[in-house]
Amino acid sequence: MMNKRWVIKIGSALLTNDGKGLDKIAIAAWVAQISELKHQNIDVVLVSSGAIAEGMQRLGWTTRPNNIHQLQAAAAVGQMGLVQTYESLFSKHDIHTAQVLLIHDDFANLKQSENVSATLNHLIALNIVPIVNENDTVATDEIKLGDNDTLAALVANLVGADQLIILTDQGGVYDADPRQNPNAKLIDEIHVNDEKLEKVAGRTGGSLGSGGMYTKVLAAKTAAKTNTNTIIASGKIDNVLTHLQAGKRIGTSIYC
Repeated sequence: MMNKRWVIKIGSALLTNDGKGLDKIAIAAWVAQISELKHQNIDVVLVSSGAIAEGMQRLGWTTRPNNIHQLQAAAAVGQMGLVQTYESLFSKHDIHTAQVLLIHDDFANLKQSENVSATLNHLIALNIVPIVNENDTVATDEIKLGDNDTLAALVANLVGADQLIILTDQGGVYDADPRQNPNAKLIDEIHVNDEKLEKVAGRTGGSLGSGGMYTKVLAAKTAAKTNTNTIIASGKIDNVLTHLQAGKRIGTSIYC
């Protein structure tokens, strides 16, 4: 029986310690859960944010800059810490990792996308966990527009993922903004083409991340093009990944 295949995206707010760089305790917990998933015959591609936030901490910046070249510099510096952290933590579980830096042009060009797909699939076949991030040192639109949500969906398309798991600091998609309306209710399940989906997804994100719920909904729509279902859930729930693997209903399930 073939392994299941999950693309897991973890946003900046979950990977960083309130602007103080990478939260290595939290990342160690993510790594342990991914290791358990692999023991349950689930292949994982991890799409990880956090490079800019880590770079800001290393450079002593307390406010996210608006200048694109400063953001690129922060990403270049922070990517070193991000990769070092994942490599050291996964090695404790005898799992090798690989860094894969991509930009949207890699998906727009057919030859390039085929090469990316082949590389990712070969890494998975070698039982390696690819750590994917946007190549923010050369990209500009991605830094301004998305917190890797779109990237995760495009990767899910390329590897034929069964599930796209988007972990955020919110509980999922609500029928109103839960930060403004205490009576907002979580939508636990919804079809990807339900017109209500986009209407209830806000367009704003936090200070560290840049995605917001709207880009996550659009990512679910992109993933659905290759029949990949999406779950948007809170990464603040202990062992959320292993709970999802066990079939527990957490967050918002967006099905094709």
